[in-house]
Amino acid sequence: MSFSNLGLSDKVLAAVAATGYTTPTPIQEQAIPHVLARRDVLGIAQTGTGKTAAFVLPMLTILEKGRARARMPRTLILEPTRELAAQVKENFDRYGVGQKLNVALLIGGVSFGDQDAKLTRGVDVLIATPGRLLDHTERGGLLLTGVELLVIDEADRMLDMGFIPDIERICKLVPFTRQTLFFTATMPPEIRRITDAFLHNPQKVEVSKPATTAVTVTQLQVPSGREAHQKREVLRRLLREAKDLKNAIIFCNRKRDVAIVHKSLQKHGFSVGALHGDMDQSARMAALDQFRKGELPLLVASDVAARGLDIPEVSHVFNFDVPHHSDDYVHRIGRTGRAGRTGTAISIVSPPDQKSVAAIEKLIGQSIPTIEGDYEVQESSRDDEARERRPRDSSRRSRGKAPRERESREREPREREPREPRPAAASPRAAQGAAPRPAPTARHEQPRNESRRPRRDHDNEPADHSHLPAFLLRPVRAPLP
Repeated sequence: MSFSNLGLSDKVLAAVAATGYTTPTPIQEQAIPHVLARRDVLGIAQTGTGKTAAFVLPMLTILEKGRARARMPRTLILEPTRELAAQVKENFDRYGVGQKLNVALLIGGVSFGDQDAKLTRGVDVLIATPGRLLDHTERGGLLLTGVELLVIDEADRMLDMGFIPDIERICKLVPFTRQTLFFTATMPPEIRRITDAFLHNPQKVEVSKPATTAVTVTQLQVPSGREAHQKREVLRRLLREAKDLKNAIIFCNRKRDVAIVHKSLQKHGFSVGALHGDMDQSARMAALDQFRKGELPLLVASDVAARGLDIPEVSHVFNFDVPHHSDDYVHRIGRTGRAGRTGTAISIVSPPDQKSVAAIEKLIGQSIPTIEGDYEVQESSRDDEARERRPRDSSRRSRGKAPRERESREREPREREPREPRPAAASPRAAQGAAPRPAPTARHEQPRNESRRPRRDHDNEPADHSHLPAFLLRPVRAPLP
């Protein structure tokens, strides 16, 4: 079947032909006719199967009729991340080249003023993340009462990011008679509850079982020690020895680890970029753009890059950290092997990750083979970074101690000449016939009356300790009880 048999308009067909696509994917073939028939659609398909075009193309055909009004968008598309929202806008720009449609993007990291200006001119297609959309509605700059078609994309990712309460609020702001398109790769119970509440007699389009991986992706695992420096060394070996590696995405569970792995790879001569949620929006888009153009063959990323990003020619995916949620594994390795291409997904597995790997194998219904070869780093070994850093640290510590040692040596008193004991008659007390005063006692042994007695210079010079410095023989006043 070709696109011309799906009921799309001539302008849309011309735009599709200009991009070089001739045959629709299964999700597009089944979903587009139902969308054009103005029915609710529940689309379930693994990532990389063309879900975005499955709703963009029929929306363009529907929007050819009608006109946008100020601050009242005609259609609304919700995406979990800024990158996905920007990617959907690129699809509208590509396929809607022959149409005069106003497309607005409401995402974080962009000033409210610029976005308000676009809303004021009228918007046919509004693409937004839930948080920024609600900010505009609460400010009174946006009305959702004119929405005719609502698209909730990557719904399972919305659940993971905690957007489900926001989705429920947004669904109550749009008209009840709207058309709703719901696309997801997995169907956890919470997502099923949302579909039952907000979709009206939906047409279910399922081209693959939920949480299945593409057959074009070769999945492998490599054992590693539990220490982070061991995993980094294994990763470097895999990158250097990988066959047919054109570019790769390296996934970490935490944003802090993204920065550490990125810095480590840069230090060892790899051309690599970074992408995580704490980065500025312009920096995130710049890193993605460089990766798409091939200027950076490696991209270290958090799960912000795991959902829906369409970079067709990614040859490898490396899981530096095994994901805690099994569904995330499906989305991560879905960044490779897209549009019929082959790809490789390798997970670095430390002993604490064995339980997560078992859960992933249970979810996808297959075991992940182990790469043959001695990749495991022994516990006693150290990362190259640590070996390089240790001498500098020790020298820094020695440099820091040297001034203190010199200062202590300078403060040591010079050796005194042994003094001859004074004759007893030289002491005034001895001349008066008084008994010589005993040597000073320790602090806890000194009597109370001795601590209050006025000090005399000759008391600190006992004959049997004349070789010691005078300040060491001064009496110490005991604290009052």
